Amino acid sequence: MFNIDEVFEIAEQIERNGSTFYTKAAEKFPEYSKKAIFMKLAEMEKEHEKRFHNMRMEVAKREREISQFLDPTGEAAKYLQAIANSKVFDLRTDPTIKFKDIRSVSELLRVAIDVEKDSIIFYLGIKESIPEGLGKDKIDLIVKEEMGHVQILTDLIENF
Repeated sequence: MFNIDEVFEIAEQIERNGSTFYTKAAEKFPEYSKKAIFMKLAEMEKEHEKRFHNMRMEVAKREREISQFLDPTGEAAKYLQAIANSKVFDLRTDPTIKFKDIRSVSELLRVAIDVEKDSIIFYLGIKESIPEGLGKDKIDLIVKEEMGHVQILTDLIENF
């Protein structure tokens, strides 16, 4: 069973991973205009990380007390961390490998959309594991943020 504190912690990690992903994507393109798009996306991920951190702090004390009761050894948090680092913005491999055959900004934006969709699926799956009254409703805020990322990326594709 997961709690909202752990989910926000993982959301923060996913956003950090996303920032790294977009920073590496920026390195794919020498032109400043293209590089700037991905650096802006990396900055947005950093802002989302801060937002998730603030949300987490709002519920931290109550949730941590509950967390110790539900998961005293921290196994659920370790599991969530493993998922965040391997399924969403996998940082165990060099992200430029995914970019090897990509020649345009549009193609790279499509890869980013797929990754953002994976994060939405991750959060929706986690939502089902959180008991009512223990922060389940907060997951909707995270999903909304990730859906916003998809919309921004989609809008960018239309400009290329």
